Amino acid sequence: MTNDELTVAVLGPGGIGGLLAALLARAGHRVICLAGEDTAHALRTGGIQLRSARFGDFTAPVEAETELREPVDACLVAVKHTSLDAALTRVPPEILGDGLLVPFLNGVEHPEALRARYRADRVAPAVIRCESTRVAPGVIEHGSPFAEIDLTGTGVPRPRLDALAAALADAGPATRVLEDEASALWAKMAFLAPFALLTTRYGVPIGEARTRYREELTALVQETAAVSRACGAPADPAQALARYDTFPDRTKSSMQRDAESGRPLELDTIGGALLRAADRHNVLVPVTARLVRELRQAGH
Repeated sequence: MTNDELTVAVLGPGGIGGLLAALLARAGHRVICLAGEDTAHALRTGGIQLRSARFGDFTAPVEAETELREPVDACLVAVKHTSLDAALTRVPPEILGDGLLVPFLNGVEHPEALRARYRADRVAPAVIRCESTRVAPGVIEHGSPFAEIDLTGTGVPRPRLDALAAALADAGPATRVLEDEASALWAKMAFLAPFALLTTRYGVPIGEARTRYREELTALVQETAAVSRACGAPADPAQALARYDTFPDRTKSSMQRDAESGRPLELDTIGGALLRAADRHNVLVPVTARLVRELRQAGH
C-alpha cells in the first residue's frame, strides 16, 4: 500500500463514511462506496456533496456498488453496530483478502468478532472524533470544527497502518497511529458512554445534562474510567468532565438522536459492553447499571 493512490472501499457512506469518502476522493484516491441500490445509484449519478466549515463545500465523484467485487487497499466500515451483520455481507472475506478492514465503530468488542471473519492481521480498528451527519443520500454535513482519527490494530503490519494514516491525514483529518489498541478503543468508550447514556436516558442535550444531572454525569465518568483502567487503558475522569463542559449546550449524542428518530440504539454495544467488562473485572458500576436497565425497560 502506498499513500499516493489508494483504492478505498467505504461501507456505509453516511455521516462518517460519506465525509471520509468525499475527502479521500478529493485527494485523488479511488473510492468505492458500498451501499443499497438506491443510495449507490444516487452516488453514481451525483457523487458526494460535502458541506463543511472545516474542509469546504464541494462535490466529489465516487464509484458505488452494492457489494465489494474486487480487492482494495482498505475497506472503511462506517455503519452502526445495529446494522453491522447485514452490512458485512457486502464485503466477502475472499474478495477483501489482503486489504485492511478498518471499523469506525463504537464499543470495544467488535475487533474480536471481525477477526474471526476476516484476516486477523488485517483488522485495523479506528476511532474518529467529529460530528458529521447524512442529510440525504450523498449529502453530508460536517458540523464540528475538527476531525481527528486514531488508527490502531494489534498484529497489523505497521507500514500498512502508516500508509493509510498518511493518506487520511493528507485528505484532511488529523490522523495518528496508536500502538495500544485497547487504550485507543477505551479512550473513546470512556468518553462516549457517559454522554450517550445520560442524554438518551433523560432526552436532553449535553448543556442540560451536565447541569441538571451533574452528580450522575460525574458518577458515570468515574465508573467508566474505573472499568477502563481495569481493562488496562488509562482514563482521566476530570479531563472527560472538562471536555463535556466545552460542548455547545445543544449538542446531542448519536444514541439520543437515534432514540428521537425511533431507530435501534447501540445500547448493548455501549452500555452492555461496559457492564460486561465491569463484571469481568469485578468493578462496581451502579449508576451505569441503573441507566442501562431503565433504557432497556423503556423499550430500547
